[in-house]
Amino acid sequence: MKKRIVALGLIAAGLTLSAIAVSPSVAADKAYTPAKTPWGDPDLQGMWPVLHLEGTPAERPEKYGDNMYISDEEYAKRQKMMQMQQDAYKKEIKSNKMGMGHWAEAGDATRRTSLIVDPKNGRLPAMTKLGEERSAKMRSSWQKIDYNTPADFDSWDRCITRGMPASMFPFHYNNGIEIMQAPGYVVIKLEMIHEARIIPLDGRPALPGNILQWMGSSRGHFEGNTLVIETTNLQPGPSMLNVGTVGVPPGDKLPVSAKTKITERLTPTGPNSIDYKITVDDPEDYVSPWTADLPWVRDSSYKMFEYACHEDNDMIRHYIDATKAKHEQQAAK
Repeated sequence: MKKRIVALGLIAAGLTLSAIAVSPSVAADKAYTPAKTPWGDPDLQGMWPVLHLEGTPAERPEKYGDNMYISDEEYAKRQKMMQMQQDAYKKEIKSNKMGMGHWAEAGDATRRTSLIVDPKNGRLPAMTKLGEERSAKMRSSWQKIDYNTPADFDSWDRCITRGMPASMFPFHYNNGIEIMQAPGYVVIKLEMIHEARIIPLDGRPALPGNILQWMGSSRGHFEGNTLVIETTNLQPGPSMLNVGTVGVPPGDKLPVSAKTKITERLTPTGPNSIDYKITVDDPEDYVSPWTADLPWVRDSSYKMFEYACHEDNDMIRHYIDATKAKHEQQAAK
């Protein structure tokens, strides 16, 4: 949580408007034929961190309308901004003092205005009336509220899960994603909270509808060289997208219902690139589905770090104790 609080300062400074870095290989021919595993599946194994995406807002600022790319002038400004972040890290290494430069990972700048590509305006669909009611009740440590019980914190605050689809989107640190494969299975390992999505490929049905899980029930299959993953049975609670990945509405107040269906398509476009698309359909909370396009680039040198979060839930207790002390002071006046 300490990392998240520091990262909030970066968000407030507008750093989420920097652009993503995408290797030219991402735009490679989608007819590319990948190597096969010994059992015959397309081989997607490797380290696919999304650090290069961390500077792009999931939701497009309204000023860009339907434009997916920024101007040359804006691109130059974003390059300068991202370079400043990268230089801060280098300066701390040189001075042997750790500070803000080590709290947030910085990628490179490119021209994308948003990760969301459908609707055409790059923005999340409007919420239904039920979605608005659920959103109003959501709580997290990002809000200026009284913290009286653990229920005033979301699942990420409590180090339980970042949830889906948020876990597949970049943040300011811990952006590692690793794919592992075995006969009949694909495993997507996440650096944030160290969750592992185990995805059967054997055609089994999803879990019964009354069994809900934080990361849902995922089932996969290959359509040619494309891995298609369908996820249902999501436990409501985590935000659909977290603070730092979307600007408006606040990323900690985007509900997810048990009726949500998420469809991911992973298409290798070159030896070191995957075209990753994710479509989210929550008919209870939003008026229509939405789709994001996140180009993945292989980085075999990337190493996952421990996600320490906040051991023993110290921060949760401190927030509640601080609220209690504030109330006592007010009552004593």
